[in-house]
Amino acid sequence: MRTVVFDLDGTLADTSADLICAANACFAARGLGDLLHRTDDALIAFHGGRAMLQAGYSRHGWQGAQLEDAIAQDYAALLQYYDANICQHTTLYPGAYAAVQTLRDTGYKTAICTNKPEGLARTLVDQLGIADLFDALIGADTLPTRKPDPQPYIAAVQGAGGSVQQSFLIGDTDTDRRTAAAVDVPSVLVTFGPTGQDILRLAPDAALHSYAQLPALTAQLLGTPAHGK
Repeated sequence: MRTVVFDLDGTLADTSADLICAANACFAARGLGDLLHRTDDALIAFHGGRAMLQAGYSRHGWQGAQLEDAIAQDYAALLQYYDANICQHTTLYPGAYAAVQTLRDTGYKTAICTNKPEGLARTLVDQLGIADLFDALIGADTLPTRKPDPQPYIAAVQGAGGSVQQSFLIGDTDTDRRTAAAVDVPSVLVTFGPTGQDILRLAPDAALHSYAQLPALTAQLLGTPAHGK
């Protein structure tokens, strides 16, 4: 069956503010205040918890062993804070819900393949009210490997009951583009995430400027499914 696979952070939802808040909570616990800005540092947020900690502590002048030790000590605390405050500022990108629902109504399977830990990803999609829109969810720790290794993507498609040969990946990073390339499926990168139009420098197979475009783009890439196919 034809399947559309979505990344989560920066693709379906803007999670940057809650991620930044989790990092700033770690900095505040050390008496350093907010070292990251919720808007200006959105792109750093999508590189992960360790990247946020490194950026913040580096700005404070920490380096070498001091920096590495702080990241190692604070990463678990960051995840704990984020888990408890995962959907305070997070929102779906405009039109995402309606677009995914339209795909499903048309007969496509849908799945999420994210480098967010699976438990956090499931908590977030539940709180966003979109869990029922997806047939499968594969997180960073669901399998021994994560994107850009092809196995999580393959597992997401198969978990949705789909065919890898009739699928494509929507994401917002080079990791997503490389994942699609590893599986030999089309890559679609969004331009409404924090990278904006600069994402086009990665030369994806297609760009998504608005979720309103997704149903037509999906039909173009995969064709229109007959019922149940």
